[in-house]
Amino acid sequence: MGIGDMKIASGSDRIITFALGSCVGVTFYDPILRIGALLHVLLPENTEELNSVPFRFADTGVRETVRKLAPMGFARERAVVKIAGGARMFDDFTQFGGIGERNVASIRRALSAAGLRIAAEDVGGKYARTMTLFLANGDVTIRSAGFPVKHL
Repeated sequence: MGIGDMKIASGSDRIITFALGSCVGVTFYDPILRIGALLHVLLPENTEELNSVPFRFADTGVRETVRKLAPMGFARERAVVKIAGGARMFDDFTQFGGIGERNVASIRRALSAAGLRIAAEDVGGKYARTMTLFLANGDVTIRSAGFPVKHL
């Protein structure tokens, strides 16, 4: 899946997103139903009222993901949420300086507002990540060049 996108899957499927630099990946998993979603957020806030791609933004992306999972029986009280990314990929003096940190802060606010708690995270640093959610067991792996695979 790509930047500013969200996918829902169930059973024994897996969902993968690549190129989490300053972007943030968020997994949502219901261990009883074995359904989940992976959201790839590009920016902290949706400042475009009529933007047709809510998944690009932390605030509208989290809200829309939870809204789409609800009819499938996804329960917030069972939800296991994990985040990764938010790296410092740009110098502070560019227009994108600090965007990774702002994305992480916005994701945290949006998840809290939705009544969701972060179970594990791998954020910050200066490197990109690949994030995979395995729906059979809720495992989330993080792969980065030059680092061992992490299990969140």
